[in-house]
Amino acid sequence: MTVSVSEHATRSTRHTTFYLAAGPLDGTPMIFVHGWPELSISWRHQMPVFAGLGFRVIAPDMRGYGRSSVYGRHEDYAMEHIVADMIELLDSLGAQKAIWVGHDWGAPVVWSVAQHHPERCHGIANLCVPYIPSGFGPENSLPYADRTIYPEDKYPAAQWDYQLYYREHFAEACAGFEADIRATVKTLFRRGNPAARGKPVGTASTRANRGWFGPTGAAGLNLPRDEAVITQADEDRYTAALTRNGFFGPDSWYMNAPANAAFAELAKANWRLAMPTLFLHGAYDYVCETIDSRLAEPMREHCASLTEVVVPSGHWMAQERPRDVNAALAQWLSAKLPGLFPAA
Repeated sequence: MTVSVSEHATRSTRHTTFYLAAGPLDGTPMIFVHGWPELSISWRHQMPVFAGLGFRVIAPDMRGYGRSSVYGRHEDYAMEHIVADMIELLDSLGAQKAIWVGHDWGAPVVWSVAQHHPERCHGIANLCVPYIPSGFGPENSLPYADRTIYPEDKYPAAQWDYQLYYREHFAEACAGFEADIRATVKTLFRRGNPAARGKPVGTASTRANRGWFGPTGAAGLNLPRDEAVITQADEDRYTAALTRNGFFGPDSWYMNAPANAAFAELAKANWRLAMPTLFLHGAYDYVCETIDSRLAEPMREHCASLTEVVVPSGHWMAQERPRDVNAALAQWLSAKLPGLFPAA
């Protein structure tokens, strides 16, 4: 069955969100939220499957990305504004509730929507990044770091050292990614490596290396595209969008930890989530390492109806292992939210 994917935009006086859509107009909305440094197309393997099951599938470009609004201040990328974008998007669909699915930075967005607007959620599903009720920043993650891999004297910020690099050398960080954007895309979008389990990941040394890729930059690594994650067409689309907008917006998402913590505090009465929740662990995702470390503990404590599935993938799970992701999502929907499927 061929599923048509169409392009749309919702505009308000505060923001424009471009989005892809598929599936019947009267289907239950299923909103897929991408992370850094991705696009709506990151959900290209999920959209036709769930549209074919009768859901109205929506995948936006998040603020700072693609054809959505781009802003010139760090504070414009605080979670409060991003959540407002998503609620405006849902309102534009004429729906009260949606199933929300997030990955990477899209996961904190979905967790935050659930905190601040539980009445707008049928259920939520997140890939790789677990729930930290007090807000998403290295200070709130560090208590759960695996100090057997990241001893504090050598790796004080553990695998989240790269987030401090943004704070301390923001322009340098952007320049490192922008020096050769195509090389950056090919270097970032790679499958997980089972052999790297239990070893320090490169993001733990970002400040010492003065960048994600060291002194040579991504171009110096000269890595071929990893066909297990992206095709030539995908590489071209990511490269074009990031070339057009640059990395200021995507990287600015990391610059609002205090504001995001204050925003989470406003929803403290809702930190325990009652709606059906799915979390997909990446077995070979070592930046968002949730299997051997304690990073998933707050999520387990604060989700009343939590389903967990381990996917044999690296970080780019929806692109590397789409069959596993789609199966886990479909099984969860069938088990927890069967009434949202269309009537036969």
